[in-house]
Amino acid sequence: MPAEFPNSIPIPILPKNDTSRTTDDLDSDTDSSSIGSSHPSLEPGPRQCVHVQDVTYKSQPKWKNVLYLPSSHSPWWKTLTSPQSDATCPDCSKTKSVPQRRPRHWKGCSLGILVVTLVLAFVALLSVFTGVASKNGVDRLISLWGTPGQIGEGLSSWPTDFSSGIDPIPCHSHNDYWRRVPLYSAISAGCIGVEADIWLYEEELYVGHKAESLTRNRTLNNLYINPLIDILSHQNPINSFYPQRSTGLAGVFDTNPSQSLILLIDFKSAGEATWPYVLSALQPLRDRNYLTHLNGTEIINGPITVVGTGNTPFHLVASEQSNPHLDVFFDAPLDQMRATGPQSGNRQDRNDGSRSNGTASESFTAMNSYYASVSFVKVFGHLSGGRFSDKQLATLRDQILGTHMKGLKSRYWELPHWPISLRNHVWDVLVKEGVDILNVDDLKGATDRDWTQTKRWWSKS
Repeated sequence: MPAEFPNSIPIPILPKNDTSRTTDDLDSDTDSSSIGSSHPSLEPGPRQCVHVQDVTYKSQPKWKNVLYLPSSHSPWWKTLTSPQSDATCPDCSKTKSVPQRRPRHWKGCSLGILVVTLVLAFVALLSVFTGVASKNGVDRLISLWGTPGQIGEGLSSWPTDFSSGIDPIPCHSHNDYWRRVPLYSAISAGCIGVEADIWLYEEELYVGHKAESLTRNRTLNNLYINPLIDILSHQNPINSFYPQRSTGLAGVFDTNPSQSLILLIDFKSAGEATWPYVLSALQPLRDRNYLTHLNGTEIINGPITVVGTGNTPFHLVASEQSNPHLDVFFDAPLDQMRATGPQSGNRQDRNDGSRSNGTASESFTAMNSYYASVSFVKVFGHLSGGRFSDKQLATLRDQILGTHMKGLKSRYWELPHWPISLRNHVWDVLVKEGVDILNVDDLKGATDRDWTQTKRWWSKS
């Protein structure tokens, strides 16, 4: 046999494809007496050295291969993985470079991520304990007050706390039924107006923007009438302290009980066919005296004010025969509310689909109408340079003044949505010029009310 590595121990390796040899055969082949001598079962043939790091295989014919490992004092796993720059082959007397094993960087990355996570968790935990420790006696009492076993247990609520801490704001929740939580989201933001688009199908009033978006369970009763009854029952309790009401009913806002919530019902289906079903749906609110109504000579404010828009027929609203309780009001055309100059005789081309059938503007009064609304785009179109022109401002002021002269509340819908700064600028100008209610889709943006902080190139009015 050729010369072996000094101080090496031969270990036979059984090839993958040869299962004819047993471990006993292998043991006998590697008997110490045969080391360094020719083995009787070895067949003559050329031998080649195969170098893999510091491990040298001496290839034998067929199955018999011998693995030589350096007999160092280092553990075998270090011998297999320790880097070697080169190795000397005793058979070919050549020095060859041994390939290096690629380092496993992912292990280092995983360890680094773990260390960072633990450090962040420790810092967060430390900040919690530090914050608790830094509280004085009053802060600790306030944070725990009202909880079981603490001071104030059972004293943290009262019968009319449904909307405690919410200040009503003159904003209208446009297409309120699109929100994840209809009605309640608007009340939580402080909006005093909500909108429901209704469709009459099979003697039921369904709520949705289009007919294809309707579902059987999203009805006017389920989304608005029944929840309003529950809220107002909560806000007007009868108990031993208050066995009967001596004053008017409280509205949904605990901070301002006299504030009425405007329920704007947009008739999407045929107005005259839908009208009697709307009156019927409002009956539970009417029975509890929750509705604002006309008593013949004056308006009696209630917790809920119902206003009809869209295809609502004005002649049915204004007639005491078709509106016997006089508790549904009309959404008049704002573009006819002019303090100066000629006034248009009808609003046949109003974008929301409602019709006044040629009704003169003098017919809309506080006795039959509540809002006066119009599309912002229809009246003002595009704001050149992102700002109101002098002519547009004059029109805006004239319409708002004309609306107030009739005792109605002005509302512009289809306001700009984007850019946000342009939208905020329009909101700011409308509020400064005296619009009564702001038509909004973004409840959070509207109720922040700090619109003047957004300064852009159109910031001047």
